[in-house]
Amino acid sequence: MSNQADRIIIFDTTLRDGEQCPGATLNIDEKLIIAKQLARLGVDIIEAGFAVASPGDFEAVHKIAQTVGTENGPVICSLARARHDDIKAAAEAIKPAAKGRIHTFIATSDIHLQYKLKKTKPEVISITEEMVAYAKSFTDDVEFSPEDAGRSDPEFLYQVLERAITAGATTVNIPDTVGYTTPSEFGAIIKGITENVPNIDKAIISVHGHNDLGLAVANFLEAVKIGARQLECTINGIGERAGNAALEELVMALHVRRQYFNPFFGRPADSQESLTNIDTKQIYKTSRLVSNLTGMLVQPNKAIVGANAFAHESGIHQDGVLKNKLTYEIMDAQLIGLTDNQIVLGKHSGRNAFRTRLRELSFELSDKDLNKAFIRFKEVADKKKEISDWDLEAIVNDEIQQAPDLFRVELVQVSCGSNTQPTATVTLRTPNGEELTDAAIGTGPIDAVYKAINRVVNVPNELIEFSVQSVTGGIDALGEVTIRLSYESCVFSGHAANTDIIVASAQAYVNALNRLYAALQQQVKEEVTA
Repeated sequence: MSNQADRIIIFDTTLRDGEQCPGATLNIDEKLIIAKQLARLGVDIIEAGFAVASPGDFEAVHKIAQTVGTENGPVICSLARARHDDIKAAAEAIKPAAKGRIHTFIATSDIHLQYKLKKTKPEVISITEEMVAYAKSFTDDVEFSPEDAGRSDPEFLYQVLERAITAGATTVNIPDTVGYTTPSEFGAIIKGITENVPNIDKAIISVHGHNDLGLAVANFLEAVKIGARQLECTINGIGERAGNAALEELVMALHVRRQYFNPFFGRPADSQESLTNIDTKQIYKTSRLVSNLTGMLVQPNKAIVGANAFAHESGIHQDGVLKNKLTYEIMDAQLIGLTDNQIVLGKHSGRNAFRTRLRELSFELSDKDLNKAFIRFKEVADKKKEISDWDLEAIVNDEIQQAPDLFRVELVQVSCGSNTQPTATVTLRTPNGEELTDAAIGTGPIDAVYKAINRVVNVPNELIEFSVQSVTGGIDALGEVTIRLSYESCVFSGHAANTDIIVASAQAYVNALNRLYAALQQQVKEEVTA
């Protein structure tokens, strides 16, 4: 194995590092949905979680390994600290996968050694050797990361990496854990490693970085030029603090600028061969899926997948694009899965046409999910004459990616206006099938709806975020509502789409409450079992 591989390995950590983003907590079923889409996207490795962190994390990694970790699927990886119990849990969790990886790490910077680990450099080297070898006893595919490598003493870093490779690491990952380095500095770190670690040719060099200074993608692209061949990234760049390097930005930079990058891979500059295994037409769908399930909205001006990424407001720009797209667009929107096909189906369309169009949009639904989505499609089509691909996507996501169906909205009715006290009446179906109705007043119609819902559900919580955006233009557009609420330091998200914003707001709130309610039930169950 050589660090001079002829392509880039995409290591997706959306389900591990991405989920550590505040408010982005996912349940097991949601993680599995995302993992399946990541496999369709074509990522090489899915870091499915941190198996030892909790029974839920272990189960999620194990289930993804069973379901997605097929012979022709991606490698399934679990993170593990350089400890016996962590590594053993990781090994058990990835066991069902046809191809499994253990990713173990220990800090190497002076500040981490002194204040976090309280260990000497010789102790860290010894732990590295022992734990990499222990991981190697479970799988041939072992990755080692010296945490906070960007701020580590280079000479010590070289020693640790050499010992890790000797002990059996086949990938060594260089993390800019705190997003501190600049591209030239990060490139120098990778260059130093290639020149000073004697056995570096026996491992793939990987990079991991956070975006605290907005430089993560730039750092990675510089590292690629020096010899890094694995990139650790997340969908939409989600992750702790300012997030991680964004997968879609890295992949499209390597695709659009492949003439520039090809020579670094020993290819002719004009080679059209892709530098990654990613199916770029799955990028937009994957971005939307992760955004919906995590409740982390994508900013409109976000590169590649933002709502404005292919929009042109300036008259000069519009004129140029109409004459030739290349005047102001460096890539075709269809490359990432966006389509110009805006009017797709109508209220007279049948189930077969509906299924066919969903397949064209890369949705493969079970008969049960198709029936649910088709019923919802008909409801929307009765209210909205023109149904776009974006509408279809919102309908499918809203119907089949819901929270546990415990409480269900049956009726929402509001009264509001100038010089009127906003009032709401709601009827919810409870988990035992009973219908309960209550009413409340609020500062506005949505506030009144939420107060009425809280009176029925009776679970303490605090609404910390509410956002609404339209799926398409027009007065009859579907409105998507995303909310986040907190309870005892935990954050739960809810998402819903409807032509009626009040109804969507109620459904999104109940979705989040269902997640909270399910978590409380699970907590009680675990306490009883213990």
